[in-house]
Amino acid sequence: MKTLPEDVVSYKRTPEFSNGTVPKGLLKAHQTKAGTWGSIVVLKGTLRYRILEPELEVIDLTPVKYGVVEPTILHEVEPLDDVLFYVEFYR
Repeated sequence: MKTLPEDVVSYKRTPEFSNGTVPKGLLKAHQTKAGTWGSIVVLKGTLRYRILEPELEVIDLTPVKYGVVEPTILHEVEPLDDVLFYVEFYR
């Protein structure tokens, strides 16, 4: 499982998203800027996290398994059930 670099610092966090409030942009391919990392934290349910490059990787995130977003790498998410999650950004 990918991990955040030890030297990054949190600078922003999204609101908590549910099935009904997840922004459409997160459901399709998108990326962070150069130097920006992310942590997808699931509070309830299961969220499918697809890393689209350099090769496809599919990870089901749960309250005990978070996802790491690497800078500039295309990715997307898909709620699999009644989910609640947020994204924290680091640089």
